[in-house]
Amino acid sequence: VQLQASGGGLVQGGGSLTLSCVASGITFGRNSMEWWRQSPGKQRKWVVVESHGTLHYDDSVAGRFTVSRDSAQTTVNLQMDGLMPEDTGVYYCALLAPGGRRYWGQGTLVTVSS
Repeated sequence: VQLQASGGGLVQGGGSLTLSCVASGITFGRNSMEWWRQSPGKQRKWVVVESHGTLHYDDSVAGRFTVSRDSAQTTVNLQMDGLMPEDTGVYYCALLAPGGRRYWGQGTLVTVSS
């Protein structure tokens, strides 16, 4: 099982980025997808998690970030609009299997300049 995240980069405040997470060896279909963020000097924290088919967005990103999946259930995207400097961090996609095992992608760095 592998998760490959991509799409990070440097963007000005107010800009947009789309992160992608491609799964191999597994699909997101029956599993829960998650996006986490580790900001500089802080612990990794979830920004979007899926529970029983419902997406939950952290208050800090609600209304600005949107998750989508492809029809094959192998790719999830995180559309990030209205980016702010506090969104800076390494973003990790994760897949939570029904048994509780969580698979992590390698992380992609997002830097938002003011």
